[in-house]
Amino acid sequence: MSDSSSAPVLPPIDPGISAPGSPPAGGSGAAVQAAAHLRDAALAEVRKAVVGQDEVLELMLVGLVAGGHMLLEGVPGVAKTLMAKALARSIGAEFKRIQFTPDLMPADILGTSVFDLKTQSFVLVRGPIFTDLLLADEINRAPAKTQSALLEAMQERQVSLEGRLIALQPIFTVFATQNPVESEGTYPLPEAQLDRFLLKIDVGYPSEDEEDAILAAVHQGFDSGDLERAGVQARVTREHVLASRAALREVNVEPPVLTYIRKLLGATRASPRIRLGAGPRAGVHLLLAAKALAALRGRNFVTPDDVRYLAGPVLRHRLLLSPDAELDGATAADVLREVVQSVEVPR
Repeated sequence: MSDSSSAPVLPPIDPGISAPGSPPAGGSGAAVQAAAHLRDAALAEVRKAVVGQDEVLELMLVGLVAGGHMLLEGVPGVAKTLMAKALARSIGAEFKRIQFTPDLMPADILGTSVFDLKTQSFVLVRGPIFTDLLLADEINRAPAKTQSALLEAMQERQVSLEGRLIALQPIFTVFATQNPVESEGTYPLPEAQLDRFLLKIDVGYPSEDEEDAILAAVHQGFDSGDLERAGVQARVTREHVLASRAALREVNVEPPVLTYIRKLLGATRASPRIRLGAGPRAGVHLLLAAKALAALRGRNFVTPDDVRYLAGPVLRHRLLLSPDAELDGATAADVLREVVQSVEVPR
């Protein structure tokens, strides 16, 4: 589904939290230029298969460059799987998908030893977690024992298997999906696991024009299962991703911006409408995501607007609301918006 139009200016993720504007041009090093090239090249390829969703796609690249994992939340059929597959193909990365079900076992993810009759010995058969980009589809349908098999991999980038520690791929990234509407037969993710997701990205419905373009493309023969026919190619490599991650060391963050991040975290902990505020890991993730966003947009400095723009996807899934806020029908996004607007922005 090609979308030949130029990329629009990305809107804010949460209403009331403004998107970054266009700051004055600044010098950038080779790693920052590599990150900007990665963004342009990957988005150009993914748009051949995905109509719209530019904001979601850029956030997925932010997570990839920041070295984090992402939780994609949206109703079925809004291209969550397609975006992950197309992104993996655009960067020449290996992609695997796991459909989480109530009977899925840890060995189905990590692998196990199998007896080889030819060699008369046990051979380690690695599971689908040994890949570059892993799609954990409907992650909340698996019980806690199976979900916990991902925790070590997500945090340490290694797995313990048959008494051995095995390192995962350098760009190993988890894209987990869940349906925000259906709760029957699901297991809510524990706070410790949610806290390991750098971003929670809401994937919404397409606009009317975008849906018209989707229907027209399918009518003309587009098949989401055949990305090669759609023309999606590897414009960059996994080495480019690693080079882009080096850009985080080149991106400067002024002391007032660091203080602003700390004040945002403190405001979530002080709010009477929040029972559990954002922890230190949330602040680290917000800083890394802001640096990655700046690098992807070709800048070697972070602005306060970068931080405000990312506050929603980085923080909202880590907050537990107070009983009063829940009784009022407020959501984490609503309360976080109030908190962000209450903190003075550095100038």
